[in-house]
Amino acid sequence: MSQPDYSSTAPRRLVRRRDHRMLGGVCAGVADYFAVDVTLVRVLTVVGACLGLGSLVVAYVVAWVLLPQE
Repeated sequence: MSQPDYSSTAPRRLVRRRDHRMLGGVCAGVADYFAVDVTLVRVLTVVGACLGLGSLVVAYVVAWVLLPQE
């Protein structure tokens, strides 16, 4: 997976990624926005959901609906 080029002057946008998505592309978009590995974001999301952070699941669904696709 190639990292996005942040050297340009264009502001970063939080979007859902079509090309690296597993479910909705939210984790891939968050990983690109914060310039971290997408696997780390996915693992943290699953662990958070399993540990009973129900608000994390709600936030994922809301982001899936509200974030534009790239």
